Amino acid sequence: MTQEERKFIQGTTLYMKGISKTFGSNRALDHVDMVIMPGEIMGLLGKNGCGKSTLIKILSGFHEPDSGGELYVNGEQVKLPVAPGEFVKYGMSFVHQDLGLVDSLTVAENWILSDIATQNKPWISWKATNEDIIRTFEHYGLTISPDEPVSSLGPVQKAMLAILRAVVNLHDAQEKGRGLLILDEPTVFLPKTEVEILFRLVRSIAHQGISVMFVSHDLDEVMALTDSFTVLRDGRNVGNGTTHMTDKNSVIEMILGEGLQEYHVETKTEEFLENREVLVQVQGVAGRIVKPMDFSAYRGEVLGVTGLVGSGFEEIPYLLFGDAAGRQGQMVLDEETFDLERFTPKQAVEAKMALIPADRKNMGGVQTLEVQENIMMQSMYRYHPFCLDRKNMRKKAGELTEEYTVHPKDIRLDFGMLSGGNQQKVLLAKWIQENPKLLILHEPTQGIDIGARQAIYSLIEESVKKTGMTVICSSSDYEQLEQICDRVLILVNGQIIEELTGNEITKARITEYCYAGGV
Repeated sequence: MTQEERKFIQGTTLYMKGISKTFGSNRALDHVDMVIMPGEIMGLLGKNGCGKSTLIKILSGFHEPDSGGELYVNGEQVKLPVAPGEFVKYGMSFVHQDLGLVDSLTVAENWILSDIATQNKPWISWKATNEDIIRTFEHYGLTISPDEPVSSLGPVQKAMLAILRAVVNLHDAQEKGRGLLILDEPTVFLPKTEVEILFRLVRSIAHQGISVMFVSHDLDEVMALTDSFTVLRDGRNVGNGTTHMTDKNSVIEMILGEGLQEYHVETKTEEFLENREVLVQVQGVAGRIVKPMDFSAYRGEVLGVTGLVGSGFEEIPYLLFGDAAGRQGQMVLDEETFDLERFTPKQAVEAKMALIPADRKNMGGVQTLEVQENIMMQSMYRYHPFCLDRKNMRKKAGELTEEYTVHPKDIRLDFGMLSGGNQQKVLLAKWIQENPKLLILHEPTQGIDIGARQAIYSLIEESVKKTGMTVICSSSDYEQLEQICDRVLILVNGQIIEELTGNEITKARITEYCYAGGV
């Protein structure tokens, strides 16, 4: 190593050269290089399976890399493999998508969880802990009481708590104005409208000299937040650059290895519009936020429902499916009338309705059950005249994973081992094989990479064409609504203030009504 190279490395926060990782015959990482400078926010991009998770697990000490690579953090050479828990010693801290918070504990108790786990202290000074929390929160403009139960916090407050806890855990590196904060999909469960609140915190942290590696499937978020980006594909570096000097389409091409044709649902024909019939008629539906409102959905259309956080659009899926507090109103589904105040999810399923919630991992599927068990869960009644016909269930599960392009194709793999996009394909297959009249989706592509999103849009459209089912999509992703919806209802303060159709459905138009509708 030359003197110039050594001097350059000493000025970096992260310097990685030739990092590889092999699992059996699979090369998950292939001589990956990466540089992050002090105070820089770098976006790490790539499809599921590109090697992002493997790289992060090497930095955290979970995986041992192949021999031959070099790693420097804050100018100091790190002996590989990183010993479990030693990443803190080198000035690294991690926030994963599940945030690592315990809802049943207070903010203060969560704040010192790692200290309790790693230090053998005979007693805890709660006064000093609370003072530390208040001081840190005030520095970053956050007002949360240390005594507040984490369960009472909103999604963005939880994410900010997890990030600030990770920042203070940088210890010595932070005192030197250095350190590396790795954020692995921290926004995946955040409504779009709250993401900017979190971004202001991240920018403030970077302004202190701490570097940030921001891992996300949401390209718009990466383009809005980061200074630079690195793209992995099939375990290799395939591109990097300065974010504000690179256009979005160029980054997409790096991620996919080819250009992306923007998806748009086929425009409904005049004949369809003239002859369409109402499948769902909702009258006086109301809930915790939603005020009494009426709307309808036509057979064979995709109806979008959106608004800002707190506008009530997030309640609609659960009000219609009989799974929301304080619900009232009436729903007519295919000429059958239901009292929503007494309506239950069991009745919804019997009425040929289906719901895929935003939290697909915990509310949509069962993480510890196999893919075949998840995909056939709703259809088991067809396979047990006396005992379960497991052979035919396995056969059907295999056919569905093939039809819905689920990867890997191993139906015995645990559902929790799949990527977000493939989990969503399993849930779509699980419900659509039942030929629902109404499919309700809540944030259907949240935390899903850009390539998988297009596949899911296509599956939804093809299913609508094939079965004639109606889809109600409740989403804060305005670009997604533009791409897949025939109509969009916009809610402000619990009420519908606008309906967009056809060419009126654009990201800009939806944004305009969502933000200006309540003025």
